[in-house]
Amino acid sequence: MSVLGNTAINFDDEQAMLLEYATNFCDAIGVAEIRARLEEPQPYPADTWQQIVELGWPGIGIPEELGGSGIGISAAVPVIESMGKVLLGTPLMSSLLTAQLVLRADREAGESLVAAIAGGSIGTVAALESEDWATSAIAARVDANGQLSGAKRFVANGLAAQWIIAVVTDEHGNLALAVIDASGVPATNYRELSLIDLTQRAVDMSLDGLTATQVLRGPAVEVALRDYRLLGALFVAADATGAAASCLRIVVDYLTTRKQFDKLIGSYQALKHPSVEILNQVESSRSFIYHAATLVDAETLDRQAEVACRMAKAKATDTLAFAGDRAVQFHGGMGFTWDCDAQLYIRHAQWAQQQFGDAQHHRQALAPLLLDD
Repeated sequence: MSVLGNTAINFDDEQAMLLEYATNFCDAIGVAEIRARLEEPQPYPADTWQQIVELGWPGIGIPEELGGSGIGISAAVPVIESMGKVLLGTPLMSSLLTAQLVLRADREAGESLVAAIAGGSIGTVAALESEDWATSAIAARVDANGQLSGAKRFVANGLAAQWIIAVVTDEHGNLALAVIDASGVPATNYRELSLIDLTQRAVDMSLDGLTATQVLRGPAVEVALRDYRLLGALFVAADATGAAASCLRIVVDYLTTRKQFDKLIGSYQALKHPSVEILNQVESSRSFIYHAATLVDAETLDRQAEVACRMAKAKATDTLAFAGDRAVQFHGGMGFTWDCDAQLYIRHAQWAQQQFGDAQHHRQALAPLLLDD
């Protein structure tokens, strides 16, 4: 396989329309509104999720016969990119990934759950048992009666979720997906986490004493989990690309208004060059995410789709880390204070780096995919 491989980018009218509408929707909320809610249990305005449901975004990637939009999961990329621009940390990403995991693992058995998510029920996946996305060891178990044991870490939107899919091993030692109705989970099973990014929410979760309402089994589960991780990497990359674009806007706004020695600081080449580098990296990241979006609508992701998703994640989160760092530095002392929005974005960069594997994790996985022929 060539290192270049498939380089196609298809950005159709439907995606363009979604990007424009999602951008307007998110801009109407704005970063100031998100900042005002950072300490609240829900880090976005109360009616935002209902508006998202009415727009049909939880149904992206879900067939029409199950209540979805009937459009491919690639259509989520422009929506998530727009949300990243204003740090709108809704459960949309979690719900979309939950639906894709169930659809790919066992569509027939999971129809009712997927339909509920398309209708606005919030879903999330409890996959991790440590901080390491590369680990394949799963200690959480489900027995023949559906009784669960073990624990999960960093469950995104765990307190908001109505359905939780726990990755477990069954009584035969095979991978399985345990469907948990969150309404029956005691509050004592959750431990809310304090994240560096206050626009996000996550919990550690004990599975002890819980009973699965349904268990999805079979050889498709392992493939579905791989696709879930790759799609998750792509979605975080899209979010990071949007956030990096906002960092650039913050930088340009400051450089074109702040004066030093009666001269706009944006006139100094020491600040111009890194700003142009942010622009170049943002545009490169957008190319990566929309290239990956071109390849992910298949029922099972192939090697080229895997390469594209991993490259997008590595590039986009590195871009956001650089842009966030420059945004803080360019604001001088103010950039290190909580009052500066650059602080929100550099914290978001730290969160994005660790979700679904950091850049080093994906580059290690890319090496054999690109070079071992």
